[in-house]
Amino acid sequence: MSEHPPLTTEPSLDSQHKPRSVRVWAKKAWIHITKHVGIGIICAVAYFDPGNWGVDLQAGSEFGYKLLFVVLLAGLFAVILQGLACKLGVVTGLDLAAHCRLLFYDRPKHPKLFRWLVLYPLYALSEVAIISTDLAELLGSAIALNLLFPRLPLWAGVLLTAFDVLLILAFADPLHGRPVRSFELIIAVLVLIVLVCMCILVSRIHVQWEDAFQGFLPSKALVQHGGLYTSVGILGATIMPHSLYLGSALATQDRVSVKPVVLPTPSRIRDTGHRHNGLVGKISALLRPTNADNSDEFASHADRPNNSLPFIKAHLYHGIIDLVVNLLGIAVVINSLILILASAVFYKPGTETTTADIYDAHSALLEFVGRGAAVIFALALLSAGQSASLVATVAGQIVSEGFLRWRVSPFMRRLLTRLLSLIPSVIVAVTIGRKGINTMLVASQVVLSIVLPFIIFPLVWLTSSRTVMRVRSPVTAAEPEPPKEDDTEEQQTVATHEYLDFSNGWVIAGIGYSIWLVVLVANGYVIITLILGVGS
Repeated sequence: MSEHPPLTTEPSLDSQHKPRSVRVWAKKAWIHITKHVGIGIICAVAYFDPGNWGVDLQAGSEFGYKLLFVVLLAGLFAVILQGLACKLGVVTGLDLAAHCRLLFYDRPKHPKLFRWLVLYPLYALSEVAIISTDLAELLGSAIALNLLFPRLPLWAGVLLTAFDVLLILAFADPLHGRPVRSFELIIAVLVLIVLVCMCILVSRIHVQWEDAFQGFLPSKALVQHGGLYTSVGILGATIMPHSLYLGSALATQDRVSVKPVVLPTPSRIRDTGHRHNGLVGKISALLRPTNADNSDEFASHADRPNNSLPFIKAHLYHGIIDLVVNLLGIAVVINSLILILASAVFYKPGTETTTADIYDAHSALLEFVGRGAAVIFALALLSAGQSASLVATVAGQIVSEGFLRWRVSPFMRRLLTRLLSLIPSVIVAVTIGRKGINTMLVASQVVLSIVLPFIIFPLVWLTSSRTVMRVRSPVTAAEPEPPKEDDTEEQQTVATHEYLDFSNGWVIAGIGYSIWLVVLVANGYVIITLILGVGS
């Protein structure tokens, strides 16, 4: 009688490893969802604002599904640039605007020349981009209100959409210290409304899905008459300068550790001495200037320490994953659905093409699909405009604080940004009306496209610099002890100069500069065609 091997209840190494790996990945996923989801959603908002709606509707009505490839390409460009902005903020603890000041404000040679010829013009261009963005959001939201309530004048819609955003932003400052989850939740709800509404709309119309999927491949339409011009418009409307500033600033926040204990600095002691309770205290807190950070203590990037390696490991990859998921899974999808909607409703092969705008899309849905679809379209546009307005107004605060160290209260900075875009919006709405609003939407996207190369270049250069992106290794994270007399020269060098390099490799740097060159050439093409009057 043969003996059988003894039975054992101990699991094998494979069975032990599998549950453990599942638990590890489940824990990482839970940490990501509870701690890190937020930056990607906020940055994705800029990529389907009302300006994008206008360009996507134009592309779909004129070329059908053929320019979906450009939508996808613009989304991939956005992922790369936003990833660089995220890495800059996580590694260095400073946003892009503050880095530009540190780079150009106090140069060793000719500091005033760099300030007036580089820093301040770059700040002015950034402000123009913020105002142009906010203007497009105001006009888009005003159009949505006018579609929902036809008796409401356009100028009244502009005023309503301007001040309701100020009321929301008055509650908290989503930039300094730890993230404001309520702000991120408001943005997430608005984004979800846009996505759900667009999915409902596309499900109610007849779409040639085979042609739509083929549209994500390159086609001859890119080089046909008007195709390249419209493609440039998609690129310019998709990649927003203010989103790069915002993404780098949000990436500096600590989203993992518990709330640190803040020691009373002189400025804080002075604030507590004048603190009031009740309404007076709330108003005083609302108008209180922000505290300056420590970036002014350093004259160059070489002197300034970056974040610790544990902080970078806890935030960098989570932040980039969140950006990739939201930009490709939400922003690209929404832009694609808008273009598909316009193609299915307006594009008729073999007939004379007509350029559709937001009003045309609403009227067509009302006539051919029904009032419910038209209302859903207006609600999606309103949610897109309001979420983008929140993001653009906060970005204006980042730009002024980073470039100029302008220490006014966040509420006052948002109010100024709003007024600068509110005045021309009301004037256009009153004097020109519907035609003027469509023209202003297109013009705002052209301005953003022209400003974009001036923002991309410093971003790629900073993230490719070893001096800017180096981090002390754990061995030398603390201040090193003074070298001993009997230490060799090599030992002294290792003790004081051990760094980890987080700068771009030559592949990523090459891709970044290639994107900059593509946008630059595209802008040159747009400017020439506009001058010659042979644009779209």
